[in-house]
Amino acid sequence: MDGVTEWVFAIVDRLGAAGIGLLIFLENVVPPVPSEVILPLGGFRAQVGVMNPVAVWGAATVGAVAGALVLYALGAWLGYERVHRLAGHRWFLLSSQKDLDRGRVLFDRHGSVIVLVGRCIPLVRSLVSIPAGISGMPLMRFTFLSALGSAVWNALFVGLGWFLGDRWEVIEQYMGPISTGVLVVAVLAVGWLVVRRLRGRDPVTGA
Repeated sequence: MDGVTEWVFAIVDRLGAAGIGLLIFLENVVPPVPSEVILPLGGFRAQVGVMNPVAVWGAATVGAVAGALVLYALGAWLGYERVHRLAGHRWFLLSSQKDLDRGRVLFDRHGSVIVLVGRCIPLVRSLVSIPAGISGMPLMRFTFLSALGSAVWNALFVGLGWFLGDRWEVIEQYMGPISTGVLVVAVLAVGWLVVRRLRGRDPVTGA
């Protein structure tokens, strides 16, 4: 993390609150960029008077929503019908068409809660935008929910950085294992989907 922290420091020192927004945008598009480093640093820099805390929070929220919209657009471009057709091919290992149908029903019923809560979970906060786009969630609703969830998440970590001051880095020590745990669960879930898909194939036709 030292290299990542130095990189974050360099961007924030050069661009100020706008750098926080840029980094959070990247964190939403490229999940390994850690918001638990970026946001507390912004809070700490605001505490010592280098940046305005409201500007840090606002820039972070704008960056988060912009990043979410990029992935939402990707999901909307793919579209449910296209992904459904892909799932019908035997080489598509991540999901079957039945799984997609069940997932769409779940998202149609509880999509708003999934997006809102997902914005406050590491890794999920980025990836939840894609199924929202695929399922056709209305853009205004998605934007509002993403902004609300991101605003809460950002306020929490900027506030912690402000409160902890020069000890802001301890936040990453606690959040790092949580983020790793979420990543491990995601990898295991993908692995389980692939294995189940392979086991469900016809041993003669491979379909």
